[in-house]
Order: sequence, then structure tokens, then C-alpha cells
Amino acid sequence: MPPDARSLRMAARAMHRHGLAHAYGHVSMRIDANHFLVTPAMPLGAVGVDDPGVLAPIDGELPPGALPEVRIHREIYRRRADVGGICRVQPPALMALSALGETPRALHGPGTYFAPQPPLWRDVALVRDDARARDVAVMLGDAAAIVLSGNGCVVAGATVEAAAALTYFLEDAARIELALLPARAAGIHPRVYDAAQVRARAITAGGLFERMWAYLCLQDQEWEQAA
Repeated sequence: MPPDARSLRMAARAMHRHGLAHAYGHVSMRIDANHFLVTPAMPLGAVGVDDPGVLAPIDGELPPGALPEVRIHREIYRRRADVGGICRVQPPALMALSALGETPRALHGPGTYFAPQPPLWRDVALVRDDARARDVAVMLGDAAAIVLSGNGCVVAGATVEAAAALTYFLEDAARIELALLPARAAGIHPRVYDAAQVRARAITAGGLFERMWAYLCLQDQEWEQAA
């Protein structure tokens, strides 16, 4: 039986629906210890309700139908047994912040999931070879996200649903950072959450991720069919 790609499809369309991806980008989910599913080479909003996804090996060459940057997903799955889903997208506020050479800090609740702040990959070229994909995965380390300078981000979660929620949180953190630039220019510095505040706020209890997933999937055909 082919793997169930429903969550993959809904996450892909959610990235499009909420303005987190445009013509480019890809979403994946781990299937087992040796394989993951990734969206096909098409805009994420165009992923259909019956699309099975592209099955790729965690150790092996990318199959036909997988975009070259899917190497990043493969390298992260190899190094991070805790990762079950990945979103590679281009959120606009995050893109603007990366053009300043910055990534968002923990200035509000959603930003705490990336504290103290996501690493910034400064090479502006697309990551389409094995060596640089490995380097991106190494720089990511055990963080939830890495920002690719001028090229968006890669966000990793325990599930594809969590990865989608974290992607929304990351863009929200970037919007807050950008909104405070005039205050910074005036010499007013925002309060950054300290380590204790981060631990108290960066939680998964209380259905925080489940509610964000429901929000992201509102108006999705497959979500409404299952409701």
C-alpha cells in the first residue's frame, strides 16, 4: 500500500494559502527509517488532492520528480532522527530580514521556538549539490529552522504538521522584527526573551500546534472532507 500523503498535500497547500511560498518550494514528511515523501516539482498550491508525492530514499540518490534542493531534506533526515517533516519555502518578511543579514529573535511567543535565533546561511546561491546540502544540515544542527540568505528558509519539525506550524511561527517572528526596525533606528531596543522565558513559552502543550495546524488547513478540501 502506498504511504498516506494527505498531510503532505495539506501542508503544501497551506504554505501557498498563507503566503509562505510562491512558485517554488517543497514540503516533505518522513515515512520510515529509510524513506521520505516530498512534493512534486510544481507550485505548492497546485498539489492535487490525489497526488501521491515523490518517494525518496534517505540514503541514496534523489529519484526523478524530486527537485535538486530536496537534497537538503535528505541530509536533515539523515542527521536528525527527531525530524518527521520539513518545509522549504520563501516567507516574504523573513526574506526581507535576511536581506539585512538578520534572522528573527525571540521577541514574542512564536519567536521562542527558534531562540536565540535561527542560523543564517549566507551563500545566496541555490543549494543544489550534495556538499552544500550537507553543510546546510550541519549548520542547522538541532535548531528548528535555518534561514537561507535571500532564498527563504528550511524548517524542521517532529511531524509535517509541526513543521508547517513552525514555518508560520517563523514568519510571524520575522514580521515582528521588521515592524520594530523604526524603533531600533530611534534607539529604542525591544525586550528579548531570556532563557527562562523561552523555556516557559516554547511549549507544545495545550494543543498549540494542533490549533495552528487546523488554522493553516481551514478551507482546504481534504481537511473539510475529514471534518
